[in-house]
Amino acid sequence: MTVQGYGHVFSRNPLNRGEVERRDEELINQKSYDQNSLFIVMRDLNLLVDTSSSKLVWLTREELDQKGVNNPSIFLGILDGIYHFAVSVTQDQFPDQQLLKTNPSYRFTDIRTCGELLESEDSGIAAQARIQMNWHDKYAYCSSCGFKTKMKRGGQARHCDKCTTDHFPRTDPVIIVVVYDEDKCLLGQSQGRLRSTNTYSALAGFMDQGESIEEAVAREVMEEAGIEVKNVKYHSSQPWPLPYSIMIGCHAEAASTNINMDTEEMTDVKWFTREEVLLALEGKNENLRVPMKIAIAHHLLKDWAYQNI
Repeated sequence: MTVQGYGHVFSRNPLNRGEVERRDEELINQKSYDQNSLFIVMRDLNLLVDTSSSKLVWLTREELDQKGVNNPSIFLGILDGIYHFAVSVTQDQFPDQQLLKTNPSYRFTDIRTCGELLESEDSGIAAQARIQMNWHDKYAYCSSCGFKTKMKRGGQARHCDKCTTDHFPRTDPVIIVVVYDEDKCLLGQSQGRLRSTNTYSALAGFMDQGESIEEAVAREVMEEAGIEVKNVKYHSSQPWPLPYSIMIGCHAEAASTNINMDTEEMTDVKWFTREEVLLALEGKNENLRVPMKIAIAHHLLKDWAYQNI
């Protein structure tokens, strides 16, 4: 499946997600034991990766059976007629010592590192697998009645037999925006992991209920920086598997320029010149670091800095 678009990390998943096939529970169950099917192996939400080839490791049903793995699997999709699944394993089933002995380049790898290491299409599959596995781990019980739910549609839903409620994987929409005023742009540093660094990023925040993208951009920028915006333009989106967000990237013009920062949420908010950002993108600015290429913020900044908006 080819998708036209920006093609961020985590967003080039080649699998046909099998909407029609998911309707047949018996078919999906059969394919999960088919010797031709392939499986991503996950342990504590980390994915098994071949670090020598920068690819996901796919195992067959026979290889899983040899290790005594009969855990429920999540159907990811179909590629070239082959059904692909994700399965969670334990330390006992896949001990590190044995793994290193038989396959020295194999590692269970966290999703952020996967985004930096894997080839683009594999990173998209990794994101899908991690998001869905995380959701199933957290929502095993019905939020309506508390009864234990069971997986349906190959993992695309959970069903409660007691109150008949169907539950579906959540995706949290997050806006992220580079605000600009002629040859300068607004970047911030939140009260998180960037606090002790000189890294600044685009302003971002979760969308509220009943809110448009444009409204969310205007609200978040006002809340975090006290800046009014206009002419909000969509740039691109990126699935972000930490844990299950969709980043909605935008650019917006500043309608005001005096910063009034929210000190509880932000460590700092500043205007940076185009020259400062260009140097930072090249790794040549000692006073400013910007997000890596794995993040949509990098590409929002890059397109603004090179005047591609």
